[in-house]
Amino acid sequence: MHTPWILGAGLLLAGAAWAADWKLVWADEFDRDGLPDPAKWAYEEGFVRNRELQYYTAGRTQNARVEGGHLIIEAHRERFPNARYQADAPERRWQQHREYADYTSASLTTRDRTAWTYGRLEARVKLPSGRGTWPAFWTLGTNIREVGWPACGEIDILEYVGHDPGVVHANVHTRGYNHARGNGRGARLAVPDAEKSFHVYAVEWSPQRLEFFVDDRKYFTLENDGTGVDSWPFDAPQYLILNLAIGGAWGGQRGRGRRHLSAAAHRRLRARLSAGSGGE
Repeated sequence: MHTPWILGAGLLLAGAAWAADWKLVWADEFDRDGLPDPAKWAYEEGFVRNRELQYYTAGRTQNARVEGGHLIIEAHRERFPNARYQADAPERRWQQHREYADYTSASLTTRDRTAWTYGRLEARVKLPSGRGTWPAFWTLGTNIREVGWPACGEIDILEYVGHDPGVVHANVHTRGYNHARGNGRGARLAVPDAEKSFHVYAVEWSPQRLEFFVDDRKYFTLENDGTGVDSWPFDAPQYLILNLAIGGAWGGQRGRGRRHLSAAAHRRLRARLSAGSGGE
């Protein structure tokens, strides 16, 4: 049994006349079957974050492939060996402690390939169903290796947890405001047919604010309060991540279903930035 989610994205970056100067600078139309375009996408691999149950694989069509004009990200319930397993690793080093994973999935990222500062990033998405699923369309700062999380900044354009169907989430995490401190900033919106129909999820990111939309309906705004990088680290490049997690700190709060799960990204994945502004 499988459940598709379908996603297309675009990044818009404005210059002096914000919306008037937007132009397309990066796109993935998902028009070539097979593995995702390696010039545009890299993979996270292994057990990565949040004590999630899936093992992210790289270059494995069972978990990420382009097929029929769609990017499909698919999670499977299967026993999969952990390449980083260490027999003597304590439980707190959970990425090495687990000898096998019970699930596989994929996390695609533009890290070390493309990143942007400011703009409109939009996704046309049909979300998966199933308790325990946790798909996300989000960004992280390219300086994460130097400053760590959450100082790098995180923009969650779309998060969805299967145990709370029909409700989508936008969240923003920084060093001063994040879920670990219990003061994360974000909003939720009822989208009753999110698992059955396509909707466009977007963020418009300027030096002054982050504005979040579903089908051009704005439902959350985060203003730059001018207090510095602990509150606003978003004057620096961020890169994209598309992933489907299983379980974890949030996705697994009410258990998980026993099913084969999948996600699919629509062929229209694109980025538009203004003239005079560039990525990293």
